[in-house]
Amino acid sequence: MLQPKRTKFRKQQKGRMKGNSGRGHLLSSGMFGIKSLDSKFITSRQIEAARIAATRYMKREGQLWIKIFPDKPITKKPLEVRMGKGKGAVEYWAAVVTPGRILFEVGGVPLDVAKEALRLAAQKLPVKTKFIIARDFEA
Repeated sequence: MLQPKRTKFRKQQKGRMKGNSGRGHLLSSGMFGIKSLDSKFITSRQIEAARIAATRYMKREGQLWIKIFPDKPITKKPLEVRMGKGKGAVEYWAAVVTPGRILFEVGGVPLDVAKEALRLAAQKLPVKTKFIIARDFEA
């Protein structure tokens, strides 16, 4: 069988988001969190909008941890440009999120405040989420 010719530079591919989250599926810092139920790219702007919504509701009491980081560059060619001439410029940065991944954690606030703050944050995100509570939480 013929092997494809190896080139010096490998083409950067988008990748596939299949399967559940291999890491980041347990609460580590806070007592409450939101967990992703879908696979999606979450942009840095969406993460920032969710952070602002949650901290604004909590009135800057307690603590909020963002457990995802946008480290994948998403490129795009300008409109009405012919094919070829290389890869497009970086349009935005995104975090790859798979089912089971914890997105945000909250601590130092009551249950009802945390639930509402994370609900407001989840509205800003393109994935379905689920509110979770730590096992060692006493009401």
